[in-house]
Amino acid sequence: MSRYKEEQCRICRREGQKLFLKGTRCYTDKCAISRRNYAPGEHGQKKAKLSEYGIQLREKQKTKAFYGVRENQFRKYFEMAANKKGITGENLLQILESRLDNVVYRLGFGTSRPQARLLVNHGLFEVNGRKVSIPSYLVKAGDVIKVRELKKDKAIVKQNIEMNGSRPTPTWLEKNEKDLSGKVVRLAYREDVDIPVEEHLIVELYSK
Repeated sequence: MSRYKEEQCRICRREGQKLFLKGTRCYTDKCAISRRNYAPGEHGQKKAKLSEYGIQLREKQKTKAFYGVRENQFRKYFEMAANKKGITGENLLQILESRLDNVVYRLGFGTSRPQARLLVNHGLFEVNGRKVSIPSYLVKAGDVIKVRELKKDKAIVKQNIEMNGSRPTPTWLEKNEKDLSGKVVRLAYREDVDIPVEEHLIVELYSK
């Protein structure tokens, strides 16, 4: 799968808000939004009025950037959401929240979703006792995510837990810092999603 290889701060500047892609850096004065709060490129400082389609497109791009998902996979998630009972937009967010890399981030084992994705890729976690190194793995209610026994001495995980100590754990997850594990109590509801996304715009875009 293709990867975005440019500077991640450009994504935040394009969307005009912090997407917290660089972990702790996003909370400092080094954050690109704090220093240059305008779109990148030669014409970035010009305020362009977006069309209805442009607004919908930007909302989709922003949501993809938040969760680190590429277009093909995002469309697949949308189709899954549309085929489930309930509200399509809320189903979509629930699926995105259920990704293993997002759960690892939500539990505080990673300072950002990109870092959490890297830790999962490197095989640091197991789900229900089995090693899982696929960031897009979708967890279910009752699943237990745990740092593998062989990886518990990794300093980065312990450092992340200390750094993320003030970040609250979502109510749909249960964290055990002593055991370096977490449990999916239930799947996320719409009110559990704290990122600024208007999912109905994405539904309107894909419904055209």
